[in-house]
Amino acid sequence: MSKNVKSGLIWAFVGVMLAVMYIPILILIIYSFTGAKAMGVWSGFSFELYADLFTNESIMNAFKNSLVLALVSSLLSTVLGTTAAVGIFYMRKWKKSTANFIANITMENAEIVTGVTFMMFFLALRLPYGWTTLIIAHTMITTPYVILSVTPKLSQLNPNLYEAGLDLGASPVRSMLTVIVPQLIPGMLSGFVMAFALSLDDFIVSKFVNGSVETIPVYLYNALAKRGADPTLRALSSILFVAVLAVLIALNVISAKRKARNIVK
Repeated sequence: MSKNVKSGLIWAFVGVMLAVMYIPILILIIYSFTGAKAMGVWSGFSFELYADLFTNESIMNAFKNSLVLALVSSLLSTVLGTTAAVGIFYMRKWKKSTANFIANITMENAEIVTGVTFMMFFLALRLPYGWTTLIIAHTMITTPYVILSVTPKLSQLNPNLYEAGLDLGASPVRSMLTVIVPQLIPGMLSGFVMAFALSLDDFIVSKFVNGSVETIPVYLYNALAKRGADPTLRALSSILFVAVLAVLIALNVISAKRKARNIVK
């Protein structure tokens, strides 16, 4: 088989996979701009569903809860993940391998197992389900992704930077904060965005420990289970998809510009 044929088959496969993933989302977005109650029925272009969405108090509360939860847990996971990444990076080889293995368990574990584990853990602690349990759970499941984003940036640094700061009279903490951390900001930003998107999107873990706090994924599930496919959910899903996509594109553009500047230097 020639190289051109192989390349064509690869691109065809990629095209089919992208079509399967994104055509349903595109259809959903298109039908969010019509007031028809049934999906697949076009009753003319309108913003009726978006107007109904922003006047729906239950959806707005769930949306606010999701944003607050994602922001708080992402900030915490960025701090914890960066600290853990630096600590793991300076460990000895076997300790580093063990720490990385432990950090990756959450990412590789089945999410429903993670959710049940958190539920039983908080139950054993007699900690009421709600904001506290949600923040703890979301912070724990997103921290490994921050570690994964920060570690490559650490590998690119001069290994003598930290010691140089100490030699110049800085304390260990000051050397870390003023010499190492500024070099890690791109990785920290990537980790924060990834953690934010994962927290905003999480359903399984949230469903087990949310108590009376409804996030958007939990609200969507409850709405579909109790009332069927509310047409305003098409508008909500479209906004969430476009918002996350815009953040990811902006992050990639910023990263590409930073790399270009580094190459020029």
